[in-house]
Amino acid sequence: MKLVTAIIQPEKLEDVQRALLRHGVSGITITEVSGYGRQRGHVEVYRGAEFTIDFIFKVKIEVLVDDPACDELVDVIAAACRTGNVGDGKIWVVAVDSVTRVRTGERDHAAL
Repeated sequence: MKLVTAIIQPEKLEDVQRALLRHGVSGITITEVSGYGRQRGHVEVYRGAEFTIDFIFKVKIEVLVDDPACDELVDVIAAACRTGNVGDGKIWVVAVDSVTRVRTGERDHAAL
């Protein structure tokens, strides 16, 4: 099993959610996060004063999948959130040793 984590622009969340539903993903976890990458934040002007915004608001999506479905899922997420601009985000994959469904006690692949 794998945990696919994606950091994306908030305005692309709905597009990614629709793409994941079409792909047959049964559950996702969403977290509002902030941070920065290569762009190192940005400058905004409010009432004539400049403010440096160090941390940019993003959305973190987490999806548990079986190993064979992992690469295809990454491609689905990347295609749905890509704008071609700096700040589109990142996707990474980590191995998951065990998963337990709390309600039923099912483990691993049965718990997905």
